[in-house]
Amino acid sequence: MTPERPLRADATDAEVEVPKGVSPADEPSALTDPGPVPESAPLYAALDLGTNSCRMLIAQPQGSQFLIIDSFSKSVQLGAGLEATGRLSRASMGRTIQALRICEKKLESHKVGRMRLVATEACRRARNSNDFLRQVRRETGLKIEIIAAEEEARLAVISCAPLVSPSTEQLLVVDIGGGSTELVWIDLSAVAPVDRPRAIMRLHMGFNAQGEGAVARVVDWISVPLGVATLKDQFIDVDDDAARFALMSWYFEEHLAKFSPYNAVTARQGFQIIGTSGTVTTVAASFLGLRRYDRTKVDGLEMSSAQIDEVIREYLSLGPEGRRNDPRIGRDRQSLIMSGASILQALMRIWPTDRLSVADRGLREGLLYAQMSADGVLGDGPYK
Repeated sequence: MTPERPLRADATDAEVEVPKGVSPADEPSALTDPGPVPESAPLYAALDLGTNSCRMLIAQPQGSQFLIIDSFSKSVQLGAGLEATGRLSRASMGRTIQALRICEKKLESHKVGRMRLVATEACRRARNSNDFLRQVRRETGLKIEIIAAEEEARLAVISCAPLVSPSTEQLLVVDIGGGSTELVWIDLSAVAPVDRPRAIMRLHMGFNAQGEGAVARVVDWISVPLGVATLKDQFIDVDDDAARFALMSWYFEEHLAKFSPYNAVTARQGFQIIGTSGTVTTVAASFLGLRRYDRTKVDGLEMSSAQIDEVIREYLSLGPEGRRNDPRIGRDRQSLIMSGASILQALMRIWPTDRLSVADRGLREGLLYAQMSADGVLGDGPYK
């Protein structure tokens, strides 16, 4: 299956203790001092049904940010067996519906008035996804829509707006999912430094967003149909751990050959990569030595290529059994961490930077920002 991307190169034409040198950003969705929230403030929800996980946030707008009221996350492995059969299995659909019943109860309990519930790569690819979503509607009352790869990429980008450095002129946002990986290359050189995060946020209107105010130019984007679950399945028959890792990294890189910035000569100065995914946050947590995950230490962390490579080499030295028992990785992530790490290592090898900004945020946060921005309920203060 070939990567999805625009027809033209310019996508604007297409529809613990933090080590020295790193600094965690403020959370955009869980304020340390939220202050009083009016009871009349509307509640918003965002649900992301991916290839591996079902995740939901319920939030309330507050200033230029939002306050998380409730959340849900469960590994449902919706895409298990999809590579071989092209269909969602009964077992995976059953697990997912059980998780969605919990989500429905939370939405009803909080009386959420505005929500967007979306499905991504597994449902985009499965031949029986429409039947599955009709079953979901019958059994839970939830109406889930399948979104296109472009919208998934765009929502991941705007969720990362608060992490964009004022000195960034060229930005690459990478979202490593279960079934696909989205990469978006953005040129911010024509935007005043102080306006760069807000220019990214304006992309909720589309990759070709215009109008008043600063505009971020999307140079190119690509959706590679390889995520942590689908890439792992491609090489499941390779027994040697190190060989499998090397093959996965090479195979993923091969799928980037037509991404226009791949061969571009870009200066290191003013270039930033932001990575958002369970893989990226797990690598960051391992680097920090966190036995218990702490979002405030991970989100916004900046890691060097050498630090990322050190963690990945440690994963390889542990082997499958060691990774299974490593508390920093976790049981839900251990079987997928090496396919994700192979993607991450390929990306850091290719582009002209030796640093990566870690984002513990993604599609759900993007959905919330987009809904709130469209409704005009976010204030004009700085995004954090």
